[in-house]
Amino acid sequence: MTGNASQQEHLPFDALSDRWQSLRALRPVHYDEQQSAWQVVDHESVAAVLADPATFSSDFSSIAPTQEDFAVFRQGNFVGMDPPEHRKLRTLVSQAFTPRVVSGLQPRIENVCGRLLDGVGDRDRFDLVDTLAYPLPIIVIAELLGIPAADHRLFQEWAATLFGGDELGEAPNMDDLARALEAIAPTVREMNGYVLDHIRRCRANPGDDLTSKLLAAEVDGVRLEDQEIVGFVALLLVAGHVTTTALLGNAVVTFDRHPGTFAALRADPGRLPDAVEEVLRLLPPFAELGRRVTRPVVIGEQDIPAGAMVVAHLGAANRDPSRFEAPDVFDPARSPNPHLTFGHGIHFCFGAPLARLEARIALGMLLERFSDLRVPTYGEVTFQNPGVIVGVRHLPVEVARS
Repeated sequence: MTGNASQQEHLPFDALSDRWQSLRALRPVHYDEQQSAWQVVDHESVAAVLADPATFSSDFSSIAPTQEDFAVFRQGNFVGMDPPEHRKLRTLVSQAFTPRVVSGLQPRIENVCGRLLDGVGDRDRFDLVDTLAYPLPIIVIAELLGIPAADHRLFQEWAATLFGGDELGEAPNMDDLARALEAIAPTVREMNGYVLDHIRRCRANPGDDLTSKLLAAEVDGVRLEDQEIVGFVALLLVAGHVTTTALLGNAVVTFDRHPGTFAALRADPGRLPDAVEEVLRLLPPFAELGRRVTRPVVIGEQDIPAGAMVVAHLGAANRDPSRFEAPDVFDPARSPNPHLTFGHGIHFCFGAPLARLEARIALGMLLERFSDLRVPTYGEVTFQNPGVIVGVRHLPVEVARS
């Protein structure tokens, strides 16, 4: 096998780290003229923003461009909702997406992961994203929702369009976002139609899948209408896999760039959960969260007016030296690790346990199957636009078998 790619090579992830360092060098809360938004970068202030949905709203519908396709999707997109609407949908998903359901998926995740790796059993080089990081989580979430996993290539096309961000810079403003929404509207329309057909089939012939459970679930004696569930299921289908896809790719890149990590984890697999948390801290897939200020507020000693936009920088907050020792250093044994990658407060990612489980199983199986795994050259690695999602699109690796 060839040697590892140069550890000194400057990658987009390094540029992102440099950007977060430069943000931290400014005031913890400061105004950015380019984005027309207040940047919040320290751990304490970011956590405070995420914990106060009454002041820092996730609902941008009043200022978002009017678009019929997004209006349908928005009805069930509880990520962009505030209480009390958020509580209703969050309660519904908590009824159907329980810890018991997630833990019960372990055998199926192991089976899918093993089958996918069997597909490259005779190869010493393959694309980790195409082979494992993408299909594993999308097959799992599709099966959970009762959607044909055979359609996963279609879902991949949707995700590539929705999270591609090729037309955006790393710090888009509202005008940039408006143009991007217009560009992806046809994809959202196609996705809405597909999901609505699926919901109607489940309504007519309910099964034991998550979609059927959502249709049957009640909050305050009320069930959701088909149109209300479209955005809900679409969100689970698309967002339910991209975080794991990004996490797996980011973990392999991080381990590869820190020599000895793979060998240490192979020797002691019990260290893998802490290593996964450290990857999540250093490279949060969704590194920035936007919020709309509903009332005048003081945060980080800054007066912020009602109607202002706030960007909570999870990436910068996860490297706050007041919260983490040696914050820019990869420490696979770091514990505790109070990163904010999955959010904080009422919008904490309910899919976090599934993403963690999938990552631990997939990475553990890679360690078991291969005595060596490396990225031969970063010149062939394709990175996502970090302004949309921090991750890789393609990650060719070379392996040697145990």
